[in-house]
Amino acid sequence: MNPSPEMVMLLKIRMWTPDIQCDYTRMIDRIHYLQRLSIATDRSPVTALLGPRQCGKTTLARLFAQQHSTHYFDLESAADQQRLQNPELMLGQLQGMVILDEIQIKPELFNVLRILADRPEGHLKFLILGSASPHIMQHVSETLAGRVEFIELSGFNLGETTEIQRLWLRGGFPRSFLAHSEADCQVWRDGFIRTFLERDIPMLGIRIAPAAMRRFWTMLAHFHGQTWNASELGRSMGLTDKTVRSYLDILTSTFMIRQLQPWHENLHKRQVKAPKIYFRDSGLLHNLLNIPDYHSLTGNPRLGASWEGFAMEQVLQALRPSAAYFWSTYSGAEVDLLSSRIRTSSYPIVQHFVGDPFFLQLPFGLFVTIEVDTCCIGKIRRKLDEQWSKVCIHQIEVILIAQHR
Repeated sequence: MNPSPEMVMLLKIRMWTPDIQCDYTRMIDRIHYLQRLSIATDRSPVTALLGPRQCGKTTLARLFAQQHSTHYFDLESAADQQRLQNPELMLGQLQGMVILDEIQIKPELFNVLRILADRPEGHLKFLILGSASPHIMQHVSETLAGRVEFIELSGFNLGETTEIQRLWLRGGFPRSFLAHSEADCQVWRDGFIRTFLERDIPMLGIRIAPAAMRRFWTMLAHFHGQTWNASELGRSMGLTDKTVRSYLDILTSTFMIRQLQPWHENLHKRQVKAPKIYFRDSGLLHNLLNIPDYHSLTGNPRLGASWEGFAMEQVLQALRPSAAYFWSTYSGAEVDLLSSRIRTSSYPIVQHFVGDPFFLQLPFGLFVTIEVDTCCIGKIRRKLDEQWSKVCIHQIEVILIAQHR
């Protein structure tokens, strides 16, 4: 029996990893992203590879360039900036693939890309790399609408390594994950945070004192996995709700924070309508919480919240749903993750018996158990608390709940 796409499903997450010794002296292959880049550049004139600083965008682009005829421009290089003094003339005479790294440094290039992408001969394809920011997203959306395909790159995930404990503790940034020791890892993350606050944010045209943003970021770490409360954070920092909200949006747009939006409908219950806050990289979360090693992590009161955020981020990266939400009421009923459309066809059912759940095995050894509660689309029956009966959830096909076992 195969699950119908109209079935409403409850998913529970169980993680495991075999005892495998990994060779961290070699580069970790990112074949999945290379395949996505190849498909995107074939069908779109412009492909935007976006992600946080130091997540491996440049390395991935150089690996991609080895497989294609490309012209590479690093806009942090003075020599390449000089070559692009007249960008339309310089780029217009090229053929094949053009890679523009750190494109947010020269936003005037977006208008040139629009002109070149619209040329009927179509000899040029563009791969643009940039740290996600309001600046770059605004220019891409306004000038390249209908011409650009986005690929979001994060740090390493469980599709690229089997070391779950190491990935959870250190996070997915390559230099953090591959560090030779926990001390080296800690030093790298300290430097990353300092550089991000003192260099990267000002480069985006945002004028905020690094000390103020560091204090906000540290306080936010204690709210990881909790519902956003601007008033509480504002009072703690002596700032207005609007100011702390702008700080949160900056960290969200640079891929440091994920705001998981609430799903709510006009039900009889009072539902939470503020987003939940999650650090997208568990290593940065542990750094700001002063958690240096796994022993300290297991004894920290934020252990459960850390695991919840890590497991959720891994599932979202694997399934890439079109939209994701959580559901919660003020009486205590809660569903951690709801997804409207999920690509279950990519993950084969490996075991099913009558009356038992379906088991999906994701590409990285993450098992997802699907329990079919009802075959009636739009209705879910689950006893989350004594008052729960059933609720209409229009076009919601999948519910995910992370559990550490």
